[in-house]
Order: sequence, then structure tokens, then C-alpha cells
Amino acid sequence: MTVALETVLARAGLRVTAAEFLSLVEDAAKRLITPQVDPSAHFTAAEREALGEAGLDLAPLAAEEADPRARTVAEQAVLRDTALSVNQAAERIGVDSSRIRHRIGDGRLIGWKDRGGWRLPAWQFSDDDVLPGLETVLTGMPQDQPALVLAKFMTTAQDDLELGDRPVSPREWLLAGGSARRVADLASAIGTPA
Repeated sequence: MTVALETVLARAGLRVTAAEFLSLVEDAAKRLITPQVDPSAHFTAAEREALGEAGLDLAPLAAEEADPRARTVAEQAVLRDTALSVNQAAERIGVDSSRIRHRIGDGRLIGWKDRGGWRLPAWQFSDDDVLPGLETVLTGMPQDQPALVLAKFMTTAQDDLELGDRPVSPREWLLAGGSARRVADLASAIGTPA
């Protein structure tokens, strides 16, 4: 299995050993809430009835059903593995590491503390600079959303952003010179019911 995992990681462009990746997956899984044997136990009888009428199934997972948390754990592990340290971000854009910390403090870059240092999602950077229009986009992003939600938004094709005849991710849109205000407007809706 180790060889197969290392092959998959290499194809995905992740520079991490199989053991390191599995450690990241384990850490991400531990951060999730312990699974409930009975999901309906979280709700009152009236809430269960209302949710059932709305079409939600509150039955526990059957033994043969895949745990829906697995994809999130894998995505979280990849997000953590590909994130840049302050020094890596500084080197990439050619500034001192103190400038990166200032930008985080000013809300011009986002990141999270992990293992004693800041980690910055890689989607915020091009090969040698920050993503064009990033400051504008960050002003529209809700601050209460987890890093994974923001990363998924920035790297998933959006129907409202098209290059040529195909929808593109906000990151692709910005790299191609698209309007940062348009991305910020879309980002402002993250976490709000459709």
C-alpha cells in the first residue's frame, strides 16, 4: 500500500512521504467530531419530525455505506500539506518574513496557526507573487468560514466566472486578469443558504 500511496501523492504533485501524509490524515480525522451512532440524538422530537418532513434521513449509516467524512479528512490533509510556512511564502514573493506576518495581521493574507507557526493556503499565491486582486477578494470573504471552505471556493469552477466558454475557479479567473470585485461579491455569499 505504501508504494501505491506514494505513487498517488507524486501524481498529485504532493511532496510528502506516505507516512507524513497518513499522519496528516490521522490529525485531520481526530479534529472531526466523534461519529454519532444515532444522528437523530442531536435533535428534539419536534426537530426530528420537521427534518424528516423536509426529506432529511437521520438514520445511522448502514455498515456498507462509506463515511462521508472521509473526503473532508483527505481534503483537509492536502490543504495542510500544501500550505506554505511564513518563510516559504516570504521566499516565494520576495519579501522578508515579517512582511508576511504583517499581511496576515492586516487581513491581506489568510492563514492558521499549526504546530507553532503560521500556515498559509497555497491558493493565495502565484508562482512568484500573491494572487492578483487577493486583497479585494479577502475583503469579501466571510471571516467565520474554515480554511477548507475558502480553499474549495477559490479552487472550484464557478458558473458565474467564465473564460471562453467554460466556467473557471476564482483562482484561475484572477490569474487570467478577471475582476477581483466580482470574485469578492461571489465570496461574500460563502456560508449563506442558497
